Amino acid sequence: MCGIVGYIGAREALPILMEGLHRLEYRGYDSAGVAIADAGGLVVKKAAGKITALESQMPGTLSGTLGIAHTRWATHGAPSQINAHPHTDCRGEIALAHNGIIENHQNLREWLVRSGHTFRSETDTEVLVHLIEEYYEDDLVVAVQRALRHVHGTYGIVVCTTRAPDTLVAARLGSPLVIGIRDGEFIVASDPSAIVRHTREVIYLHDGELAILSRQGYEVRTLENAPVTHELHQIDWSLDAIERGGYPHFMLKEINEEPEALENTLRGRVGIGDGLVNLGAFREIEGGLRRARKLHIVACGSAFTAGAIGEYMLEEYARMPVESDLASEFRYRNPVISPYTLVLAVSQSGETADTVAAVREAKRQGATTFGIVNVVGSTIAREVDAGMYNHAGPEIGVASTKAFISQIACLGLFTIALGRMRGLGVATAEQFLTELVALPEKLRLILEMQESIRAIARKYAAQDHFMYIGRKYLYPLASEGALKLKEISYIHAEGYAAGEMKHGPIALIDQGFPAFVLAPKNSLFEKTLSNLEELRARGAPIIAVTTPDGEHALRPIVRDLIVIPHTIEPLEPILAVVPLQLFAYEIAVQRGYDPDRPRNLAKSVTVE
Repeated sequence: MCGIVGYIGAREALPILMEGLHRLEYRGYDSAGVAIADAGGLVVKKAAGKITALESQMPGTLSGTLGIAHTRWATHGAPSQINAHPHTDCRGEIALAHNGIIENHQNLREWLVRSGHTFRSETDTEVLVHLIEEYYEDDLVVAVQRALRHVHGTYGIVVCTTRAPDTLVAARLGSPLVIGIRDGEFIVASDPSAIVRHTREVIYLHDGELAILSRQGYEVRTLENAPVTHELHQIDWSLDAIERGGYPHFMLKEINEEPEALENTLRGRVGIGDGLVNLGAFREIEGGLRRARKLHIVACGSAFTAGAIGEYMLEEYARMPVESDLASEFRYRNPVISPYTLVLAVSQSGETADTVAAVREAKRQGATTFGIVNVVGSTIAREVDAGMYNHAGPEIGVASTKAFISQIACLGLFTIALGRMRGLGVATAEQFLTELVALPEKLRLILEMQESIRAIARKYAAQDHFMYIGRKYLYPLASEGALKLKEISYIHAEGYAAGEMKHGPIALIDQGFPAFVLAPKNSLFEKTLSNLEELRARGAPIIAVTTPDGEHALRPIVRDLIVIPHTIEPLEPILAVVPLQLFAYEIAVQRGYDPDRPRNLAKSVTVE
């Protein structure tokens, strides 16, 4: 991991490559590098740290119209200049950048060393460029094909060489690559954000495929050299979507975009008056839906939290037995899957490696698969039997915000659509959908509270620990609130079911251990209030989120209170998460951290 850019065309490559790297910064990285190739030689520059450190190394002139660049998030070998990509062969004629993990790199390295190759780095990636060197006779494409047949693991690679100055090769297996197409030039990247400024016409490379790009045109082949035809896709968002637009950080911008993102998610899908949801994808898998006896939701990170909320929805409204599974664990617990199983995968990027693997395992065992993804043309979107897009727009901040609420909304739509197939009444469905379409305006009301939430955050910016608690639909949300706080402000935080406090976690509570209590006035308000009193009795400073009808009971007994609009219980997380996101954001800023680039994290996790 983490970001790849490649260019071949008539323009100077370096400015395009460097701009592309900056566009990919949001994915997370710890080092960066660039290689420019032409008939006169190969120039490689690398640096640990930020892209600005790489830029400071650039000579006054670095000319060439073919090149590759990379931002690295370390998996094998420490973050350092020597381990940064691109890597080169023994002669310094071939350069390669790679996302993924080469699982058999140690065996390959030992064989290559015995064959006379000299390694400079600790990375698994370097074996690839030496393998290509080993097999290079007079054709770069053949050498790449032969090399990749020896590889076990995942990869997205770009390769260039001074020996073929009119060729750029890209290949993928398990790590995404998209190719931007423009007259006489091509840009390869890990995602479209590095391409959209130059062209909106793209193709998405599939697993096991290799693209050969030249100034005259392009072709796609398999590793066995069979030709492949791809349809052109249009990027359906503009450059403005990946600019900060006057906000200090992408995270804050994307929180403020949540009402619009939710409207886009719902547009054309909700039929008010008949309790029906328009999901054309359901027609594609109607047989699988009707025979399904159990449903698994597989996801990672915030998408898993959304899935856990979806589990509660589906069991309540569709009366379907549901398990929400961490995709990273799903395959390894030997799940009971059959043709009577429905597996629903949730992933913002559609490329999350563990979630992709879970989908493939489910399909292998005969399950019907459905995907909820935000990125058009992504691996999960292509591989599931049917699916739906979030339409939330690009999400640049590493910490998921607008995509998270969109995922919950998609799960709600899925729930009602499946519920109607399984006997859910019109009145109940209509109430749910009416409340759902009312949420964007309620989100706008919450966003007007940003200054008051900022003031609350200032009081807690020096804390080292935090507890989040909730019940029912708000129990998974407590975990999401804790995740947001720890991933961008580096404060230790835990999310628990409120009823579990007395079974261990309450031992941590004292006057220096604040708690965030999710307590809207709902069917479990009194029980949550009792748990809050338990925390209060131990001296915990308490922040509570409630609704207007709960304010009277809570105002006298909590330190800080955030009042959000009322909605039905399954949709409470969509509203209640906004104060949690804003609180985490403000804490991070108060502590001097960049919430868009949290340490050690990557936006799109494309390795297992």
